[in-house]
Parts: sequence; C-alpha cells; structure tokens
Amino acid sequence: MKIISWNVNGIRAVAKKNFFADLKNMNPDILCLQETKAQDDQVAETLESVKDYHIYSNSAIKKGYSGTAILSKTKPIGVTKDMGIEIHDTEGRILCLEYEKFFLITVYVPNSGSALKRLDYRQDWDLAFLKYLKNLEKTKPVVVCGDFNVAHKAIDLTHPKPNYNKSAGYMQEEIDGMDRFVENGLVDTFRHFYPDKTEIYSWWSYRAGARAKNVGWRIDYFLVSKSFMSSVKDAFIMNEIMGSDHCPVGIQLTE
Repeated sequence: MKIISWNVNGIRAVAKKNFFADLKNMNPDILCLQETKAQDDQVAETLESVKDYHIYSNSAIKKGYSGTAILSKTKPIGVTKDMGIEIHDTEGRILCLEYEKFFLITVYVPNSGSALKRLDYRQDWDLAFLKYLKNLEKTKPVVVCGDFNVAHKAIDLTHPKPNYNKSAGYMQEEIDGMDRFVENGLVDTFRHFYPDKTEIYSWWSYRAGARAKNVGWRIDYFLVSKSFMSSVKDAFIMNEIMGSDHCPVGIQLTE
C-alpha cells in the first residue's frame, strides 16, 4: 500500500495544472491533501472526475483558507474531523480515517506566521494534537501525515543558522513540539530510513527562485506509531512533482 501526502496550496489552483496526471502517475492507494483552500462542496466539485477513490474533506469556516482532504481507494471503517476542541476545530486542519490496522490522520499544522503572531497558539495546538494522537493510539496505531510547518533538525533546511529562532518553522518552541511527538513514540519515517540524507526538502519559497536552486525546508512528514514501523517498507519525497510550493511525500507499507 502506498500512501502519499501533499500540501497542494489550493485544490482548485493545482487542478488547473498537472494534478490529475500526477495523481494517475503516482497512483497512491491513499492521497492525503492539506491546504485545499476550499469548502467541502468545492473540493467535491473539483475532484468530480476522479474515479476509483472515496473522497473525504474537512474545510475551514473561513472560505478559501486551510482545509484537508483524503482520497482513498479503500473505504474506511470510519471518518472523523477535528480534535473535539472548539478553539482548534474551526480551520479544517484534521481529518482522520480509520482502517482495519491503523488510524490515518492528515494534518495541516498552524503556521506561526511571519511576525510569529500565532507562535503561542501553535504551541497549545501541538500539545492538544499530541494528546489527540495518543488517545487514538489506545485503540490502534496511528499514521499521521501532512504539513507540520517545522523543520525538525538543521539537516532539514538549507539555511539553519540564519533562520533559527528568527523564522516561523524553525523556532525552538516549534522544534520542541516535534521533539515531543518523537519522544512520545511517533517515528519520523523518512529519517528512520534516511538518517543522513541531505538537501532533500518538501517546501520551497516562491521567492528568489528557491526551488530551482533547491533552497528548501523539509516540513512535510509521515509520523507513525513505533508499533507500526514493522509495516513500513520505505519513505520517500517526490520533489520532481510540481504544481505547489510543496511536493508530495509518502510511505510504502508492506503487504
């Protein structure tokens, strides 16, 4: 089974590019999307031509903002949205599908913002999200993927020193949040398989030709419960796929 995650930076925008051809070529069993920037009915309309997939979405109250979706060839046992915490549940950031052997959660973690206005909120969100995941884990393992809006280690961005504690996505408070996920038994699948792989990123600024120069950040992840790692065969980053400022990332599961 191949599961792919992609922050599309607007489902309607990416649909006008190579999205449908990319979907066919990638051929994931499950595709998790973040930052759909569309209401549920708009997601359904945009993906109307997609066959062979069950489509689920969670949109923000604010139109054209945030939002998540999952396309799955297998019909899940159940579908839930959000954490059940009112302050965190208005932006369509979490969508969870239950399968026989695991929960799959797609997440679009809040960005602290260019002036770090949401850094405090982001810390509260990280703590609540970890609690939510650990609660699910009491039932079965979790596979959580998406845009975590943080480069975990210096190896995960081109310019760690000038960005450390100055830029959203590489603040110590955000790094602490990712540390906490890992310390609580969630494995960063890409680093598990490729601990020393450098210059491999999942997001590039639109400014100054960053993508062409590969000046990027790895902020998109697949984290899985330690108990489920024996089912993960490989992890990958598809930086050749265009259409968004992020590229798809994924995992391959054993049969």
